[in-house]
Amino acid sequence: MSELVLAVPSKGRLEEQARAVFEKAGLMITRPGGARAYQGELRGLDGVTVRFLSAGEIARELTRGNLHVGVTGADLIHEVSEAAPNQVIFAKPLGFGEADVVIAVPDAWRDVTHMDDLSDVGADFGAHKTRWLRVATKYVNLTRAFFSRHGIAEYRIVESLGATEAAPANGSADLIVDITTTGNTLKANGLRVLEDGLILKSQANLIVSRKAAWSPAARQSMNALLQAFGVAHFDLTA
Repeated sequence: MSELVLAVPSKGRLEEQARAVFEKAGLMITRPGGARAYQGELRGLDGVTVRFLSAGEIARELTRGNLHVGVTGADLIHEVSEAAPNQVIFAKPLGFGEADVVIAVPDAWRDVTHMDDLSDVGADFGAHKTRWLRVATKYVNLTRAFFSRHGIAEYRIVESLGATEAAPANGSADLIVDITTTGNTLKANGLRVLEDGLILKSQANLIVSRKAAWSPAARQSMNALLQAFGVAHFDLTA
């Protein structure tokens, strides 16, 4: 990759907000082929190819080295793998897409307020209900790592493909790990966050790949992009 490859979210509010922060930095993201095109341009900086991908794809491709830089959530980088945060540089938080990854349990579990309590519930499920706790989530890796740090092993993941917060009410899971901004959706579904159940605070970031092929031209464009965002240059390979 001789040119700098930049990826931004492909649709919705995240795309709009990404465009806005670039425009504020004096750079304009364009999509000459229209809304269905997956390649664009960056006016105001030469030597840059823009790709439009989902936020999850951007996170994965940054850690694989297939992109130089992208706009995506910190939570999605951490979800790729335990090693993923060390394969990128979080160059600048962008002030949108803010959300907390949290553990939420049913309000009816009044005695369960902390992770230690959840550990006891897990053991009780195994002893008396002959099954493990079911945790609905899209954040499988983050959940496993956090539960492991708290010594909780008696559970199983129910991968969520829809509205995760509805899983306890419909009987497909006992608790959830999901993102929240205001907590209103959790409350509306009879759920509350454990007092020490914050796994990660996240927002959209300008994220740089350490694993990408960094040609002299790509480095030069990257330095110019960082300067536009008011970020000091850093070692891309450290």
